[in-house]
Amino acid sequence: MQIVIFLPLTLILITQPNVILASFLVLCVSPLWELRVLAWFLFLINFHLVRIKAMSVLYILLFFLIFCFRARPQVQTQAHWKAPIMWEGMFEPKLYDLTHNKAHSSVALTVFAVGRYLDAYLNTFLTSAERYFMLGLPVTYFIFTDLPEKVPNIKLGLGRSLKIVQIEKHSRWQDISMMRMKTISNTIESEIHHCCNYVFCFDVDQKFMGRFGSEALGDSVALLHAHYYKLPKERFTYDRNPKSKAFLQTGDFYYHAAIFGGLLKNVKNLTDSCYMSIMEDKKNNVEALWHDESHLNKYFFLYKPSRILSPEYCWDQSIYDKSDINVTRLIWAPKNYDTLRMNI
Repeated sequence: MQIVIFLPLTLILITQPNVILASFLVLCVSPLWELRVLAWFLFLINFHLVRIKAMSVLYILLFFLIFCFRARPQVQTQAHWKAPIMWEGMFEPKLYDLTHNKAHSSVALTVFAVGRYLDAYLNTFLTSAERYFMLGLPVTYFIFTDLPEKVPNIKLGLGRSLKIVQIEKHSRWQDISMMRMKTISNTIESEIHHCCNYVFCFDVDQKFMGRFGSEALGDSVALLHAHYYKLPKERFTYDRNPKSKAFLQTGDFYYHAAIFGGLLKNVKNLTDSCYMSIMEDKKNNVEALWHDESHLNKYFFLYKPSRILSPEYCWDQSIYDKSDINVTRLIWAPKNYDTLRMNI
């Protein structure tokens, strides 16, 4: 696929009288970082192009073909509705950071640490977030827990703060998972809108391992599930029960509910919609296959996310095929569900 794009593009760039303009346009619109690198290189040599012999141009082209067609398999970098799928190498971190600093962006991070999950995961989650999550931007952590006195005292960086929100304890972990939608919505309305313009919602049983920065911010942000992003759609585990409000026969991608986010108004719309669907199911004595994740997938099918995070942003290290993963930004923590979910 790339060679079909590269060869005509290269011929056009080196034969057009205004190579600078052509290269600039490619730099602006190309979703493939390899094309942007090629355009940038041709931009630089434009001033000397008249002195480069034809054979030299062929050597340059050969170099880029070898460089670009390396062992890593091609990954999808854009949804059919033009939303970018964020992979390592397709963005310039400093440009995103500069843009969001100028825009005075601020981020709320919500996480639920209930019962045994608090002792098992919260300290690691928070300390690793302090090393890697949205560095350089104001961040407020919202910790939802039934055990506020056990929240660890983490040393926070400049411009970062932590708030504890006490919630009631549910007897089933499924109810905790599903009812978080209402809790997040209420907190956006009561507190988050006073301090932040973006919100990211995380599961606690995860650990940050690398930059999770401003490139992840968008109007509406979804995450590709690490176990499903390479599978055919018929193997996606949507809720295919027509009685459920989460019913979805087929969709675009399979999204992971471990992370979602966006502008406050969009996340509130998402959480309100999912909560209403969950309550409608409860009235009809129905429970979606994967609880809030099933409702989240239905929502993102109806209302497409504007930005999609690749599995780099939430990777399961037990997956054998890591050929697409050049960097792990966040990983699943080891889980012992039999112990953790016993009388949450």
